[in-house]
Amino acid sequence: MTKHVQLLGISNAIVDILAHVDDDFLNEIGAPLGSMTLIDEQQAHEIYAKMGPATEMSGGSVANTIAGFANLGGSAAYIGRVSDDQLGEIFVHDMRSLGVDIRTNPAANGAPTARCHVLISADGQRTMQTYLGACTELSTQDITEQTVNSPRVILLEGYVWDIPEGPALTQRAIDIARKNSSTVALSLSDSFCVERHRDAFYAAVKDGIDIVFADEDEIMELLQKRTFEEVLPALADFDNLFVLTRSSQGSVIVQNGKTIVQEAITVNEVIDTTGAGDAYTAAFLYGWTADQSLAECARLGTWCATQIIQQVGGRIEKDILYGYQDD
Repeated sequence: MTKHVQLLGISNAIVDILAHVDDDFLNEIGAPLGSMTLIDEQQAHEIYAKMGPATEMSGGSVANTIAGFANLGGSAAYIGRVSDDQLGEIFVHDMRSLGVDIRTNPAANGAPTARCHVLISADGQRTMQTYLGACTELSTQDITEQTVNSPRVILLEGYVWDIPEGPALTQRAIDIARKNSSTVALSLSDSFCVERHRDAFYAAVKDGIDIVFADEDEIMELLQKRTFEEVLPALADFDNLFVLTRSSQGSVIVQNGKTIVQEAITVNEVIDTTGAGDAYTAAFLYGWTADQSLAECARLGTWCATQIIQQVGGRIEKDILYGYQDD
């Protein structure tokens, strides 16, 4: 029987394949340094064959948030499409090893599991080559009363709207959430995603979404504002909880006319910003599901994101809160 959990994520399931490479490797595959390029299945096989030793782990924005939430000590579940292949097995095993309840079985047919080749240069910069594969085959059939159940929070990924049945399956998840009194959160993914689906996102935020996670570029795109200073007055028309991250300028939490500003934490050296937003979301929701104040949730999110940018890789580790408790 599907167990009740605090947080359920629904998103594109991607396996991250991380490897250190030199400039010659990037030139050979024609990848500009620091770029993110969508590739086809044949290109994915060719790049993988050329890579040296690599680390393979579950990835994708909301999947990283779910993994981080579980490592913080929360109970979590996940819905995403992988194939019954080597990388699909890696994704499922990695998530289950963290205690995450995987609620969709790997597909026996269809495209191979999605993967992102994360090519790390000597200076720590990441160049990404992404094959979407099986994750685009997530469908409304995967979203049922049994798979969704009644979590405290359902976290949707904006990128899901890009897949063929994305709008329909997210609406089904929202409908089930309403029936079971679950809170629905949406991560806006990136400003280009918001640009592609602005009308659908705006309608969902007005009717169905309770919590919005966004950086300043994403929220400006959603509200069609040119500056962040124009955003805050515009939010007076909404009843949602908005969690807005601003990188070195900290974060701003807005709900029902109340605004909380959380300052950023200064660090000596930023190693890698990848996954900082995912970590912030994981920690914020960890505090929120534990009924902490919004100010404490923001502080916890900021602290965890600060730890992430001082390491290579965006995964929250299980012992990360030891430092926070001593802070």
